[in-house]
Amino acid sequence: MEKEIRDIVIIGAGPSGSVAAGYLEKMDTSVLVIEKQKFPRFSIGESLIPRCMDNFEEAGFLNILKTKGFQKKFGARFIKKEMVAEFDFSKKFGEGWDWTWQVPRAEFDKVLTDDLISRGIDIRFETEVISITYKNELWTIKTINSQAEEAEIKCKFIIDSSGNGRVLAKELDLEAPPKIYDHSSIFTHIEETSRPVGIEGEQITFEVLDTETWFWYIPFSNGNSSLGFVGPNIWFEQFDGDPEENFRNMLMKTDYYNGRFDEYPFKFKPVRFNNISRNVKYIHGKGFALTGNSAEFLDPVFSSGVAFATESGLLAAKLAYRELQGEKIDWKSEYSDFIRKGVEVFSTYVKEWYTGRLQDIFFHPSPSPKIKSQICSVLAGYVWDPKNPFVRNHKKAIENLHEIIHKELEI
Repeated sequence: MEKEIRDIVIIGAGPSGSVAAGYLEKMDTSVLVIEKQKFPRFSIGESLIPRCMDNFEEAGFLNILKTKGFQKKFGARFIKKEMVAEFDFSKKFGEGWDWTWQVPRAEFDKVLTDDLISRGIDIRFETEVISITYKNELWTIKTINSQAEEAEIKCKFIIDSSGNGRVLAKELDLEAPPKIYDHSSIFTHIEETSRPVGIEGEQITFEVLDTETWFWYIPFSNGNSSLGFVGPNIWFEQFDGDPEENFRNMLMKTDYYNGRFDEYPFKFKPVRFNNISRNVKYIHGKGFALTGNSAEFLDPVFSSGVAFATESGLLAAKLAYRELQGEKIDWKSEYSDFIRKGVEVFSTYVKEWYTGRLQDIFFHPSPSPKIKSQICSVLAGYVWDPKNPFVRNHKKAIENLHEIIHKELEI
């Protein structure tokens, strides 16, 4: 069995782990990335938000990503019956990026890992963690690869970016009740050969079927489009055929998109994820930090997943590096409290979406441009801006605004 010593081991090579590795490569740190799957591989989380761009830039990926021609995303559209709400990131409150990308994750994630490899980062694909122990301030990680070769790696710090693999959450019994209950999703891709020209065939759109159920349309620059539904588990129970038949029947429930995709075969059998929300008791401990979906996942309605993945991956890498340099790190205030502050903002928006209050605000016929810009900033991922009242007092701001709207409707 091969035995090695590294400063930091990152579990998972998705955007969270890749951003962490990209930052640490710039700091000339001894890093190993362990990835269970072979890339390219399919992954959900295809719509980014502008906050991601800051993180890609700091990790050294922005220039290579700009050359790949991914579909640019300048905002988002929400449709409910005859009502339409559009958010333009260039009109958001405060500073920050006003565009990002919509990406087929198999290709996108491989761009990141290929760049890391070219920069000298050791990434071991098709390698699974089989045991983890912590003793005398050192982790011992045992792995096995697809050729049945075993290895033992000792390190001072683990960044767990394993996503749905949730390696440390399972190993250390960190699983906790999710913030959003009983929601599932189903999705597939099509090759949209007759896609409309212009914004209609470029812009991400969410069509609301009912208060808790919605459909997504995400077009990519390669001609493929991602289609998916999210809703309460009970909504899915009305469909009892095979996945493809079920998905076709779900498409018939839409208004705006009904019939548009009838002629297209699915590129793969629709995939169902049950109970999509995830949570943990805590996101850091002695010698480790959880990032991205390894820690928490809320809901895909506002495309926050990759933003929190890259934000937490980058911050964990920065703090771990400083700690290894001998600096005393207050992980609670500098990591856990910071990340959870942003999560709590998005949690409020997700919860209020499903109560219907945020939908009432989105679809108000005459929204205040100032308020809309402040909400748009949240949707862009800038959820740590204390100058924005819809960040600073997120719960109260939405409640107060909805109360005003409700009184208007009564009049």
